[in-house]
Amino acid sequence: MLTVTFAGGPLTLKEEQLKVGDKLPQATLAQNDLSPLSTADTSGLRVILTVPSLDTPVCDLEVRTFNAKAAELPGVSICVVSVDLPFAQARWCGQAGVDAVTTLSDYNGGTFGRATGTFIDELALLTRAVFIVDADDNVVYTEFVPEITNAPDYDAVYAKLAELA
Repeated sequence: MLTVTFAGGPLTLKEEQLKVGDKLPQATLAQNDLSPLSTADTSGLRVILTVPSLDTPVCDLEVRTFNAKAAELPGVSICVVSVDLPFAQARWCGQAGVDAVTTLSDYNGGTFGRATGTFIDELALLTRAVFIVDADDNVVYTEFVPEITNAPDYDAVYAKLAELA
């Protein structure tokens, strides 16, 4: 069990956290039009971000940062998963001009969050984490950000992606 903090207050992630060497778990997420997307239907080199809510300053900055970097990462797909409703995600993307990162919702039961160990029971939100998954569905990088109100280590993520390219 991993403990993270939110504004200094401890929260426990009760499920087992996804780690390097694990396979990407199968879970179904909702796309912006409410259609389902299974993680089994994704492929290639992927960056998967989990965030509490796109409508918060740190999440907003994180996704905008990855969206801007996406042009430098050919062949890498980037998605962000939150429990925000798909309609809210689509609205946020339109307002933020985010078009290189795919938003996916885990609002309907948190199955992805539970399968990756990112679901926070006390808040019914996902913690801030970054996963890099290779073309064989192997998790090759993980970062569970200890303080949810902090951004991930962008440099470490980009360095791992450069190593894999």
